[in-house]
Amino acid sequence: MSRQQVGVAALLAMGALCLVIMLGPNLQVTNKEKTGELYQETELMSAEPLQTKKPPTKCERNVSASKLTRFSNLPLHIQDFLFYRHCRYFPMLLNVPNKCGGPQNSAHVFLLLVIKSSPANYERREVLRKTWAAERMQNGKQIRTVFLSGTSGDGYEKMRLNKLLWLENREHQDILQWDFKDSFFNLTLKQVLFMEWLDRWCPNAHFLLNGDDDIFANTDNMVEYLKEQGDGDGNKHLYVGHVLFERPVRFSGSKYYIPVQVQESDHYPPYCGGGGFLLSRFTARTIHNMSQSITLMPIDDVYIGMCLEKAGLKPESHMGVRTTGLHIPSQKVDSFDPCYYREILLVHRFLPHQIFLMWHEIHQDDLECGKIL
Repeated sequence: MSRQQVGVAALLAMGALCLVIMLGPNLQVTNKEKTGELYQETELMSAEPLQTKKPPTKCERNVSASKLTRFSNLPLHIQDFLFYRHCRYFPMLLNVPNKCGGPQNSAHVFLLLVIKSSPANYERREVLRKTWAAERMQNGKQIRTVFLSGTSGDGYEKMRLNKLLWLENREHQDILQWDFKDSFFNLTLKQVLFMEWLDRWCPNAHFLLNGDDDIFANTDNMVEYLKEQGDGDGNKHLYVGHVLFERPVRFSGSKYYIPVQVQESDHYPPYCGGGGFLLSRFTARTIHNMSQSITLMPIDDVYIGMCLEKAGLKPESHMGVRTTGLHIPSQKVDSFDPCYYREILLVHRFLPHQIFLMWHEIHQDDLECGKIL
């Protein structure tokens, strides 16, 4: 190689070195920015545990439960509940920690819609997002929504349903999912886990609607009603719904069967039917605090009543909450006439297409109603 070629090669090498030095910081910033974007997305979908102390990875069954009188005669789902009723930690699979703008900004949320929904109920969630559970400003008040879910199915079916929820959450950022079996007897567990989440991520939301995904809720009316409660800040007790006075069902064929091995007492406190009820943040905090020392029982709405009874607080009935349906006194009229639903707070239960249609109908500008219920 000639001296001239060597000189050219040296100049090219020095130029490349200078270029790397000049671009190095920019390359680092670019990588940091990309990492930051990925981190933010991961944080939004994170499954960060709510406890500060790391619990055991798996809650073991309480084998002593099998020593209860006539345990072997109990239905298998009740045996399973008794084996694991002490378990209160389950890792989160999906989380939306910024749903309320972070704990420090959560007071901006006036009404948080908390909707229990099994993984397969995709159609219900989609309809609710387009109707009464749409996140919005309603007369200057902020409404936010979360769906609460566990896991369903086994094997590939469980994987598919988990993927479904993951895809929904990626698009809508409104699903909280824990790694426990989503079943009727685990509804109380779902409620308790949500209360932990609320205390950490959205402690200052003024009011909550706690409901199922098959109710029709007039959330416009709810905002107006809640604005009139005290100072409208949620700092006073409020637990409003359809108040029930029941006792444990001892008939083994009932969905609500509670044997004496689960609860010896024949007493239930008064409570609001679980289809849907309203809570203030004061009352939600009270439920969370009381639940720390009250053993789980399967009927979630009864459990809420137990927590508040311990705190000396009572439920209140509202005629606009119809968790047993809206009973029209005559068969000659349409039971789905929107005039019957324009003034209510919520009705249980509706099919998805009925929710979609009714929400549209009650918002018609030309809707004219005479005397309604």
